[in-house]
Amino acid sequence: MRSLSQTQIIQSLGEALTWRERELAWGTPAQELRHLTGRIGELYAAMITRGQMATSVNKMGYDVVGRSGERISVKTVTSGNHVAFKKSTISEVDRVLVLRIEDIDGETTIDELYDLSVDELGEIGRPYEDTLRLTTNLKQFEKMERPDARSVVEVVHEGYDIAALETGTIRVVRDGVEVAPVKPVLRRLADQLNITILNANGNPKNTRSLGADVITAIQEVQST
Repeated sequence: MRSLSQTQIIQSLGEALTWRERELAWGTPAQELRHLTGRIGELYAAMITRGQMATSVNKMGYDVVGRSGERISVKTVTSGNHVAFKKSTISEVDRVLVLRIEDIDGETTIDELYDLSVDELGEIGRPYEDTLRLTTNLKQFEKMERPDARSVVEVVHEGYDIAALETGTIRVVRDGVEVAPVKPVLRRLADQLNITILNANGNPKNTRSLGADVITAIQEVQST
């Protein structure tokens, strides 16, 4: 498997999120989209760690290799009460990342429930048969907020500072002031850059997908 650039990973993540939203709009139950949900989680993990997808997914218990070479096992949930990590392969892993995907106002959001070293997993994971379990039940677990989320990719264009954050959010700042909502700005820039605002299904792209496309187009313009 060839290496992907961070821009390609962000684009792939946006496409996977769009596909999931399309399936849900068609009435597909979320539990029937487990494979797509898992792929979204792996792409997200590769993005925030500036890493790569593992060449042999799950063969040795990890899914992503971070920029520094750390081996990361990624679990992505939409419901349920726990995730389990096999004791037989945990020695091949350096870090575990547990994500929850939720749908809010028609768009998919990704929350980080756990980001642990293997030692930390050993301390707080509950042994069960041949696994270590972590709870994902929101009644027992308070989700971590990410107000200090870092920029993964950032560009400046016509006075706008546009960033894709590690949470997947697109942030736009002008003259030191954060712009909200960001979608009207992204649409104007998309028009200037000859980017379609519609996805493959003919529906308007969500903010993440449109923002990723705008960032990519600006990078291409600035590299010429």
